[in-house]
Amino acid sequence: MSQEIASKRTELNTAMKEAMKAKDEATLGTVRMIISKMKEQDIEARVKGNMDGIDDSQILSLMQGMIKQRQESAKMYKDGGRDELAAKEEAEIAIIEKFLPAQLSEEEIAGVIVDLIAATGANSIKDMGKIMGELKAKYAGQLDMGKAGAIIKQKLAG
Repeated sequence: MSQEIASKRTELNTAMKEAMKAKDEATLGTVRMIISKMKEQDIEARVKGNMDGIDDSQILSLMQGMIKQRQESAKMYKDGGRDELAAKEEAEIAIIEKFLPAQLSEEEIAGVIVDLIAATGANSIKDMGKIMGELKAKYAGQLDMGKAGAIIKQKLAG
């Protein structure tokens, strides 16, 4: 197993052990949930022939997806007047975010997209997939792909 693959896994396992020692149930539960989801995807990767499982960028994308799910749930809970459940979702978001790299601002995302459009020679919406693929490979966990998609459409349409 390469060092890159081990690094995020090691960080999560260390955090789980620290949460156990500190009796921090919220962190422990959230980290266990991340590790469980990661193991599910490892199994899927192995079925497809990747015996090392998912790599760090895929783990970061997985956590980004978990945050997005929790944001949607928190909004639904708030809209339904279930503030205690919304608060639980928001607490999980805060814990997951601790394992992600610093998030790029919209201006930084736009700058990266402009650079990728120039580097790939993209000139129409048909090239959007090429740009999205580059973003996922180079900036996994650092940006909201939904926001990035909107910016790409804007840049390629203009």
